[in-house]
Order: sequence, then C-alpha cells, then structure tokens
Amino acid sequence: MRHMEISNYTIRTMTKADIPNVARLEAEVFTDPWSEKVYRETFEIDGVEYVVACDGDEIVGAAGVRNIAGTGEITNVMVRSGYRGRGIGRRMLEELIERGGRLGANEYTLEVRVGNTSAIRLYESLGFKSAGIRPGFYSNPREDAAIYWLR
Repeated sequence: MRHMEISNYTIRTMTKADIPNVARLEAEVFTDPWSEKVYRETFEIDGVEYVVACDGDEIVGAAGVRNIAGTGEITNVMVRSGYRGRGIGRRMLEELIERGGRLGANEYTLEVRVGNTSAIRLYESLGFKSAGIRPGFYSNPREDAAIYWLR
C-alpha cells in the first residue's frame, strides 16, 4: 500500500474495512450520499480505485476513479468540513490521476454542482476544462452539474 504525507495527513488506498467510515463521511458532506451497499458494490468492480485521506486513524477525505474504456471517471470527492482548504482534495485527485493512468485511463471526467465554486476552482487548477451542463443532475437540492474533462 502506498502512503503519501500531506503535513500530518496520509493518503492511502481505501480498504473494505474503510467503507462504513467513508459512507458516514459522505453522509456528512453530501445531501444525496451513496450508501454502504453502493460502496460495497462499487468496490468490487474491476478498474476502480479509491483513496482515503487520514488524520491519524480518522478518515477525513475520500475520492475514487473508475477506468471506463480509457476514460477515468472521478467520483465521490469529499473532504470533511474543517479540513477543507488544506490541499487534501488536490493531493487525492493527483493520486487518483496517477492511479487512473495505471488502470489504463488517458483522460478524466467528473461532474460537480454548478454552485460548488471551491471544487470548480480546484478542478480547473488541475487542468480540467468545462464541457457542458447536465440539467437537474443533482437532487436534494435540485441543481445542474457542470461536466469537466482533463485531456
């Protein structure tokens, strides 16, 4: 397992044992979170990698990538409130892009709420470019998704 230090934070490969904690974190961060069941099913798919960011033993961030025919679909990028703005999301994304390349991805895509300006700034700073809108993509509250690509 590969570890990277971010000051006091470590990014590592998510394990099955992490799923309950990641699902709880997602419920804290997102209004329409994935369930533990969805995480368990996704975890079994070939070409999927998830990383977690840890402060000691506590998971404070998580993100995933899935290689679909050479495209890395980035999903579930989350950082616990109080830990944002410290570079954790950036380091997780950099790690996912590297891992996605090893899975066979040569381009990456993601969706983000159009109102999530801090996430959009992060994605654009990593070279992602806006490629359109998915109207009404998110629920609770209903909001459009901006589609981003890194090619």
